[in-house]
Amino acid sequence: MVAAPVPCAEEVIPRPTAVERPWIVPRLLDDGRPGHDLDDPAVRRFWTALVGPGATADLLRMTRAAVTRRPIREPRHRWALLREQAIWWDGADLWVHRRIPYLVEWQVRRLRPALRAEYRLVLERLADAA
Repeated sequence: MVAAPVPCAEEVIPRPTAVERPWIVPRLLDDGRPGHDLDDPAVRRFWTALVGPGATADLLRMTRAAVTRRPIREPRHRWALLREQAIWWDGADLWVHRRIPYLVEWQVRRLRPALRAEYRLVLERLADAA
């Protein structure tokens, strides 16, 4: 049995309102600032609660791209990450840290109480291990 051809399969016409996101190469800001490793479960747990899953994925994607120096599409959630000071933009380049920054107190206060207590325990364990 042969499937019917898809109409207009030969030419794909994008929506007139579609805007292609430009390619960027995030730059690595290696200032020795402490933070979570990229594969630390705390990143997904607490940064996701703070900025959402899409912004957290963008942050991890940009950090990996900066470490490997490869281009990626401009992140959709750039402004949310700029607002939370997880990344920096100087007008020409996006800068990310080698490690995902620890949440600061004003960010921790925005978490719900159970997550807030859990994050403070995570920071205590990190301080004890150091």
